[in-house]
Amino acid sequence: MSESSVQAGALPKAPSGVSMIVVMTSVATVCGLLIVTAFQATKGAIEHNVATITQESVLEILPGAARQIPFGVDAAGAVVREPAADADVSRIYAGYDESGALLGIAIEGRGQGWNELKILYAYSPDRQCIFGFKVLECRETPGVGDKITTQEDFLANFKELDATLDPATQSPVHPIVTVKHGTKKDKWEIDAISGATISSKAIGRILQESTTRLLPAITGHLDEIRKAGAA
Repeated sequence: MSESSVQAGALPKAPSGVSMIVVMTSVATVCGLLIVTAFQATKGAIEHNVATITQESVLEILPGAARQIPFGVDAAGAVVREPAADADVSRIYAGYDESGALLGIAIEGRGQGWNELKILYAYSPDRQCIFGFKVLECRETPGVGDKITTQEDFLANFKELDATLDPATQSPVHPIVTVKHGTKKDKWEIDAISGATISSKAIGRILQESTTRLLPAITGHLDEIRKAGAA
């Protein structure tokens, strides 16, 4: 067999390690650019949808509100009116009636159950209680943990949940706590859902953390928040 025949039938040379790395890097770069482009293209629409859902939820838990104004509470406890979408603040929404009188404040809260939970609750500074509640984001176990979104007995906990602040320390007089189903005795207790204790307790922790951190800031800026409704 001639040398030329051997060369003609030889297998193609395998690509070098360097060339494979170059190809893989190029593919990863293109994929990354596509992901970033898709994110930027949909970011505005997603933010708009989230804002719309939140506004509708505020009106749902603050019945009678004709107007709402968003505020933000920063880490130092300062309250900012109409914070930017990317501002690092805890978001609250003041609801006002037709005359501009403050009806209540809807407050966002986040925490961990089986998965991350995002809630919205209505707070009355005059009555010092939580009087409305809605789960905004929930990926708890279907048919078990997600009962926190629909079960009437559980949602009844938030019709008048005590959130009184001590006038001297501006801290909650009683911590909000979730108790075993059927054992609730006090207005600051949450009656858990039987079989969904983890998710029920998560709601209690979120509310306890949120009220402890945010209600003193809201109380300290309450005159400012009230006056905003008349502006």
